[in-house]
Amino acid sequence: MELTKIAFGGGCHWCTEAVFESLKGVEKVSQGWVASTEKNSSFSEAVIIEFTNKIELKTLIEIHLATHKSTSNHSMRAKYRSAIYYFHPVQKSESEFIIKELQSNFNDKIITQILPFNNFKPSKSCFQNYYQKNPQKPFCVKYIQPKLHLLSKEFSNHMK
Repeated sequence: MELTKIAFGGGCHWCTEAVFESLKGVEKVSQGWVASTEKNSSFSEAVIIEFTNKIELKTLIEIHLATHKSTSNHSMRAKYRSAIYYFHPVQKSESEFIIKELQSNFNDKIITQILPFNNFKPSKSCFQNYYQKNPQKPFCVKYIQPKLHLLSKEFSNHMK
């Protein structure tokens, strides 16, 4: 089975990891920091996901936009860049089209950038699979569980 890679950044990578790990068709989630190029060459919290054709790129992007502040240009955007990092040029054009199409679902402008993937630094192993290891920790209860509840409410047909 062939896997496709794409990376997403938005909020905390612990949250992003937990969201994508719960989806059918997502075979691997690598949590850490991703860098793009030029003015976006600094590392920002993100995940690389590897997925099968059991889930569409549009669904992944729709879930990504719904589970982080994709319309908020807050002061922590350097650490938490709202981005889709593409590995292949065709992913860039597909992502641009999908975001344009999904914009009507949002009151404010989507600020998520579509950037070329350049580099990755994985998190320390003690932080990998953070939610699965620590579901009752206050951070997980306060920030991750509401995202997973949103998934089960709006995207349950895509959850494992």
